[in-house]
Parts: sequence; C-alpha cells; structure tokens
Amino acid sequence: MPILSLPAARDLAEGALVRCGTARAAAASTARALVDAEADGLKGHGLSRLPAYAAQVRSGKVAGEAVPAVTRPRPGLLAIDAAHGFAYPALDAAVAGLPEAARAQGIAAAGIRRSHHCGAAGRPVEALAAEGLVALLFANTPAAMAPWGGATAVFGTNPIAFACPLPDRPPIVVDLSLSKVARGTIMAARQRGEAIPEGWALDADGRPTTDPAAALKGTMVPLGDAKGTALALMVELLAAGLTGGRFAAEASSFLDAEGEPPGTGQLLIALDAEAFGPGALRRFGALAEAITAQDGARLPGARRLALRARAAAEGVEIPDALLAEIRALAAPDGAPREHRL
Repeated sequence: MPILSLPAARDLAEGALVRCGTARAAAASTARALVDAEADGLKGHGLSRLPAYAAQVRSGKVAGEAVPAVTRPRPGLLAIDAAHGFAYPALDAAVAGLPEAARAQGIAAAGIRRSHHCGAAGRPVEALAAEGLVALLFANTPAAMAPWGGATAVFGTNPIAFACPLPDRPPIVVDLSLSKVARGTIMAARQRGEAIPEGWALDADGRPTTDPAAALKGTMVPLGDAKGTALALMVELLAAGLTGGRFAAEASSFLDAEGEPPGTGQLLIALDAEAFGPGALRRFGALAEAITAQDGARLPGARRLALRARAAAEGVEIPDALLAEIRALAAPDGAPREHRL
C-alpha cells in the first residue's frame, strides 16, 4: 500500500475538502483530525471517512463554510453552535475555551449542537488533559442500536471519552463506543471488502451477520448488553437532550449524502486537576505506576501512542483505491459542487 507522511496526508485531505466546498479553516481542522486518527490506528475515524464527508459538503448536508458560534450562557458554560458544519472546528473551539473557565471555577462544560461526526472522541479530551485538566466527552450519533429487548434503533453508538493528566508521562485516555465496536470499523471493513466477526452487528431482520453492508443496514450489538443501552440512553440525554442537539432517531446518517444535516450534539466537561487541593496529579501517577508495574498490564491509550510515534516517523499506509479516490477529489478537474440545502 502507498505510504504518505503525516504532513502530506493532511495537505491532501485538506485540499480535497476545500475543492469540494469546505472553507479553508474548517478543512484544515477536519484534515488534522482525520489524519491524527489514522496515525493512532483508528482507521474507522480516519481517511476512510473523507469520501463521505466530501459528498456531504457537495450535497449541502454539511455546511462547508459554517463557522462555529460560541456564547457564554453562564460563567462556566460554553454553548457552541456548529451551524451544521463539521464537528471538528466546534470541538477545537471547546478545547480552546474550556481551560480558562475550568481553572477559574474548578469545572466548566461546553455543549455543542447542530453538529456532526466527532471522530476519535479521545482526541479533544487528550488535548484538555495536556492542559492539566481531567476531561470527559459524550457524543451522540445517528440511530444504530435498539433498546435492550427492542428491535428498532433509537440510540447511536454514542462514544464516551475520558482523559486524565499524569506527572512526567502522557495522559491516560479512555475512548470507547457503546456498541461492541465503532460503526466506523464496520464501514472500513466494507470498504476493504472484508467480513466482520459474528457478534458485532445484526442485519435489518435482527439476525447476526458477518456482512458489513448488511450490518450497516441493521443495528449494532451494544457493549455489555443491557448495560450498554443504559449508558447509550445517558449519552443521548447529555449530548443531545441537554445541548439542543438532535436525538439519534432524529439524525440522518454520517455515512451518506442523503437527507438533512444530522444535527447531533456533544458535551465536554473539564475539571481542574488541582481544584480540590494539591496532590491529585501525584495520586494519579501513583495509580498509573501500580498498573504499569505489572507484567503485561498497560494504561489505556498505550498502543495508540506507539502507533502515533511510528506514523510520525514512517508515515501512514493508505489503500490504493482510497488514495486514488481522495486524489481525484483534490484534483482541479474534480466533480463540481452541488448545493441542495
């Protein structure tokens, strides 16, 4: 497979998004997020998303020229309207604004509405942890999971992410989907023409399937069975109900250019690690050391950091067909834009 350096991959992705009608700043933010996910081995949130993103800008399902609007309804709150653009500029605004508010008050939150796919959920909380904050992110996604005992999808796969700073080492980062796997993993398997393991998803008739195309038309199996759907409900209430985003069952797909903008939501919460007094970082570090001192044990995110370092040195492999598709999108003679909304 072809290998691109990270700067070359970012430039290519940004150029493709701009060519398809995305404002330069939003394209740069989105390209960084996609390539960062690719570098971390999270290919379901990486460059495989770019063709669908480009199609959505062309159709008007994503507002390519949207600029997030940030207001302060309360001293410790940021209300961010993503304006039906990509989520990444809105997430960047949250990461930029939360540290000052959290340090001033001990805790702060940012609610994002009229948003889109948030990508690798660990990325913004890791950025906040680098500022000395303990951070959580909740994001809802288009309907993909049925309530436990039901058959109709009303919850998204609804990722949750958490990051905690540590002294003298990278932060702990927990990033998980509330389905057994992220839906982007199944999308990537479909693009590669590969089967998926049984137990990940159900087809439209509620039967287990190994066909990724059938899985994308059906529902995802929740992580932890009934516990997973309870957590998905919690995320819907926090990320959409609280912020003003659309619930999963109201949102159109992230995967195609059909319909209205998804309009989903995200909630980020940031706490100053020293808000309750000094010593928290030392205690965080002591627990991390107790874990890593055990043979075979590792902190969440360790594999991601190793892959990131390798990608920085060696670049990222991109399948031939995907690279050709992105290069065609970025070409000056690419297909013209079509605006519907």
